[in-house]
Amino acid sequence: MAHRPKRTFRQRRADSSDSDSTQEPFAEPGASREQADLGPAEEGLPSGGGRAEAAELPRRARGRGRGRVWASSRHAARAAARLDGGSDVPENILLESRAVDLSTDEEDGTHHASESKDDQSSSSNTSSSLEEEFTSLVNIPDAAFIQAAYRKRELARAQEDYISLDVKHAFTISGMKKNTEYPESETDDDENIPFTPKPQTLRQKMAEKTATRNEETSEDSEEDKKYQDIWEEQQMRKAIKITKGREIDLSHSSESQTVKKFGASISFPPVNLEIIKKQLNTRLTLLQDTHRSHLREYEKYIEDVKSSKSTIQNLENSSNQVLNFKFYKSMKVYVENLIDCLNEKIINIQEIESAMHALLVKQAMIFMKRRQDELKHESAYLQELSRKAEMSTNRSLAIDEKTQWILEEIESRRAQRRQARVLSGNCTHQEGTSSDDELSPADMMDFQKSQGDILQDHKKIFEDVHDDFCNIQNILLKFQQWREKFPDSYYEAFISLCIPKLLNPLIRFQLINWNPLKFDSIGLKQMPWFTSIEEFIDSSMEDSKKENRSDKKILSTVISKTIIPRLTDFVEFIWDPLSTSQTTNLITQSRMILEEHSTCENEVISKGKQDLIKPIVSRMKKAIDDDVFIPLYPVSAVENRMSPHSKFQERQFWSGLKLFRNILLWNELLPEDTLQELGLGKLLNRYLIIALLNAIPGPDVVKKCNQIAACLPEKWFQNSAMRTSIPQLENFIQFLLQSARKLSTSEIRDEVKEIILILVKIKALSQAESFIEEYHLDHLKSVIKEV
Repeated sequence: MAHRPKRTFRQRRADSSDSDSTQEPFAEPGASREQADLGPAEEGLPSGGGRAEAAELPRRARGRGRGRVWASSRHAARAAARLDGGSDVPENILLESRAVDLSTDEEDGTHHASESKDDQSSSSNTSSSLEEEFTSLVNIPDAAFIQAAYRKRELARAQEDYISLDVKHAFTISGMKKNTEYPESETDDDENIPFTPKPQTLRQKMAEKTATRNEETSEDSEEDKKYQDIWEEQQMRKAIKITKGREIDLSHSSESQTVKKFGASISFPPVNLEIIKKQLNTRLTLLQDTHRSHLREYEKYIEDVKSSKSTIQNLENSSNQVLNFKFYKSMKVYVENLIDCLNEKIINIQEIESAMHALLVKQAMIFMKRRQDELKHESAYLQELSRKAEMSTNRSLAIDEKTQWILEEIESRRAQRRQARVLSGNCTHQEGTSSDDELSPADMMDFQKSQGDILQDHKKIFEDVHDDFCNIQNILLKFQQWREKFPDSYYEAFISLCIPKLLNPLIRFQLINWNPLKFDSIGLKQMPWFTSIEEFIDSSMEDSKKENRSDKKILSTVISKTIIPRLTDFVEFIWDPLSTSQTTNLITQSRMILEEHSTCENEVISKGKQDLIKPIVSRMKKAIDDDVFIPLYPVSAVENRMSPHSKFQERQFWSGLKLFRNILLWNELLPEDTLQELGLGKLLNRYLIIALLNAIPGPDVVKKCNQIAACLPEKWFQNSAMRTSIPQLENFIQFLLQSARKLSTSEIRDEVKEIILILVKIKALSQAESFIEEYHLDHLKSVIKEV
């Protein structure tokens, strides 16, 4: 390491204008910069032997490679040594030059040529300082000196009687050019005779000098260390520049900075005890502050731990609150999903419901229109027949094809009904009391097909829904769990008002195929939704403390909000008051609705009742105005009971009487004054009594009066103190008395007793007693006493 900086000296020397620069074109690639600089010494070489020597140097340099650097210096030194003492260059300087060249060659053999290029890029200040120092140590001979040494050597070798001690053999001038640079290789060992100790070669001498110089330079180790430090600092600077330029490794930068710090002189401020004491006090104060902050943090952590432990304990003790929260959250999610499901399905339910309702209305309109058309055509036919009674031969000519077809259809259906009654054994049936609601096979098939399609769509509505969201019982069980676990929040949330709204779409879904006018229709009490709601209400009523809770009103609210609107649609558009079966079934459903829930003191229930009663009354009024028609014919036309006029009149009377009976079937559901107005005022007094007055007195009239009295509700005559019947029956009572008077004068005596019994039944006791006394019917007084 002590000689490594001298490599830099060699490079600086190569850049100079000495004679060795002529060899650079044959150097390795690492020395490309040196071959571009040719010194002036080479250009000024004289002709002759010196020029030949100069021309021989490149050829030898090509054969020796790296030896070119030190070969020229060694050649110059050896030539100078052979000068006659006229040289003023000391021998030790020449040896130093050889030693420097030798060490430089050794260094060049251990390092790559690229390092010399890196050395050339060192800082200019350091290189110039080292060059000046090297110049002071080594005096390099110039070209003139070397040429003079060459001439003197040639002259000495030209003397044949002189053999130089510095060479091993003699050579001629012709071989001088060939062996100018390396004279040690010119000797021929086979021709030399060792008369004296073998002289040392130039290499050996140089090695001796180098060793001597090494011993001398050991004394100057401090100076070498200085050079070594300078050289290392230069290498570190180059490494830092490469690292920064390529951004490869930042660690070299920090290393160089560390090295630089060691190389720089650091100045410290003056230090005394006061400064040290002050710094220690400051440090102590900071440590105390830090300690206090740590204590505060520690206390805070202790408090946090205590608080966390208490929170954990409270949560463990109040685990029910977590369960409560989970339950409420799950109930909230369930209700939201249920509402979303119902909102999506309600559209389909409304469509199916409307389709079924339209189908039933269409069927009802067919029956109503057919009955009215048949009544119109048959009445017109009989009137035309009465006008042309004298022209019996042309009677058939007055009937057009449509009327003829209608009359045939009417008679065909009547014949089928008679045959059916005979097979069933019903012989007491009166013509005109049939509903006449038979459909043709083609119409029946169309109706059944349409109804089947609607029911198929009805089944698909909730087929993709879980039972928890479409089964009423499962839904009510969810709310029942809430009521059992948290009754206070359940009642505070007014769930009894929410349940009817939630169940409305599902109940309507179950009522799509429900027809309260059909005899085989299922009752409300047998429906699944009805039983589920009843069970839900009963479970809430088990606790006596909750007797007055609002859950018992759920069923009434459901009926008012869901069932009554559905029933009202049937009454207004589908119900036929002339049909006894429809009226009976409707009354059965309505009685359950109006009677069983009449105990609930609820404005909603009262409003629901009124909403149902109004359409019933309105529909019966419409039936009385549109469907009751009892024609009046001359006695001559009705004397024959088999005449078409008599049959038509009888059928229409019994049809009106049927409507009278159907109206009075509502006596327990509708108000009495409403029924008396409809049944007695509008129907009995306006139509039936007129038909009876036009009839021939006899057993048939008494029979009809008996049927009228049988239709009157017994509730109207339950007052034992009542001696006079209700005012609306006054016309009927007078007709009974008139008929009794006519029959008493004839041979028909038994019918008078039946009339007296009718008077007693309707509480016309005063009129009955007066008639008995007037006609001395003492045997009938017992009838009055029994009452």
